[in-house]
Amino acid sequence: MPRQPVTQRKIAEHVQRLGELYPPIPLDSVDRTILDPRRVAARFGHVIDYLARVELEVDRNVLELLVLLPDVDDTNKTFYSDVWQPQEIQHGLILDRLQTDLGRPPAQPQLDVSFRIKVLGALAHLKPVQDIAKLLYFLTGASTERQAVLAYNQLSSGLAEMGEQAIAETIIRPIKQQEPGHFAFYQMSATAMVQDKVLRPWQLFLARVLRERSYNLVGTNARPAYKADMGQVATDLGIAADLAGYAREIGRVEHRLLWADRQGMDFPPYILAALRESVELYRERLDRGLPAR
Repeated sequence: MPRQPVTQRKIAEHVQRLGELYPPIPLDSVDRTILDPRRVAARFGHVIDYLARVELEVDRNVLELLVLLPDVDDTNKTFYSDVWQPQEIQHGLILDRLQTDLGRPPAQPQLDVSFRIKVLGALAHLKPVQDIAKLLYFLTGASTERQAVLAYNQLSSGLAEMGEQAIAETIIRPIKQQEPGHFAFYQMSATAMVQDKVLRPWQLFLARVLRERSYNLVGTNARPAYKADMGQVATDLGIAADLAGYAREIGRVEHRLLWADRQGMDFPPYILAALRESVELYRERLDRGLPAR
């Protein structure tokens, strides 16, 4: 059955529903009872720290959007300022409080807008450039939100297996319920741009090149130390056991929209390369005798 066209009205209605169905999670609504803090910290402390940092970096993400998309439409503005940012910042605050309950130091989010983003932002007033930047923003959002969904699923299952029902049910479950709606927004928005032929062939080609050269896993921020941290997350959650399967899951949207003409490809190869690099950097850290984070 052919896909139904994605309209701007559908996207706007989706954003409105997200805001109505999923208000930001209040800090006092969660049960932070932990049966065995040492055990949870040993198994998932680094994962919780990584997720807290990524969620708290949403403020930087909004600043980047203001630089990259100066002429953004009302639907996008409503999504990132009224829905996504308030939800994500609460995720970060709740997770950060959880990890201090585990005896770990608070997260240290990176909040400075990178020089690369500022350079691209200087060209963003040119519509062809802004259209490319917008598609890359949607593809990045789809990839990172899918990574978040999978991570929270694994974390929720692991905590439940340990008998830590309070934090699994009142912290991780409410957070993971909000992430698929974010993913759907990015997927619908990217699909609409391609289906409506907003970008010309040369723009799509450039988008493919830029995506391949600039791809980063969520939270790595192009920093080797963060890439190694992500490698530990992949290892702690069991993702490292099937990197190709994980790459397939998080690369579906851009494979369909940017690489569908490449026969025999299940996912863009740069995704698997980024995953392998992160795991290798983590293993090198261990080989040097450096402690896991």
